[in-house]
Amino acid sequence: MKTKWIPYPTVLEGKNVDLIPLERDHFEELYEAAADKDLWTLIPTDCSEKPLFYQNYELALSEREAGNQYPFVIKHKKTGKLIGSTRFFEIYPSDKKLEIGWTWITKEYWGTAINLECKLLLLTYCFEVLQTNRVQLKTKDTNFRSRKAIEKIGGVLEGVLRKDRIQNDGTTRNAAYYSILDEEWETSKSMILKQIEEKQLPFHR
Repeated sequence: MKTKWIPYPTVLEGKNVDLIPLERDHFEELYEAAADKDLWTLIPTDCSEKPLFYQNYELALSEREAGNQYPFVIKHKKTGKLIGSTRFFEIYPSDKKLEIGWTWITKEYWGTAINLECKLLLLTYCFEVLQTNRVQLKTKDTNFRSRKAIEKIGGVLEGVLRKDRIQNDGTTRNAAYYSILDEEWETSKSMILKQIEEKQLPFHR
């Protein structure tokens, strides 16, 4: 079992959203948000299918117990509703690195500052609390919207892994791998804050 680098329960509090540790009590409400098939078109596992949703989110809890993942639900502060999920995974404390992914939010909040605020909360925790050397992000190589979003927060393209994942429909996907390093964090942070300001949802700690 890996050392649990991220203590439970870790909650990341923002201005518009809080990132709260995933619990089984969240499953029913979270699945209602996840049932929109459009959310999963560019993600390898289609969690709009209820059996797959429960299987994958049960696995996320067991992986948290093993120290391999740390899944969050995204709670909208104003409405109190769960509007998505994100997580830390590929967690390697000895190498001071991890990955951020499995991120989705309901369509109502697409194009807002919500995803940027989530990334700010996650990356701030990584670099300023965990003192990570490296944070990895990846997306389907043809998901240019996601790739552009990663680049706009300071992600540096490292390459494309061909046939990196088998999707739940049996096809394979290539994955574009990005990273942000500790010495790049201040620049990345400034980029995120500027974009949040432009969307008129300023972030306050």
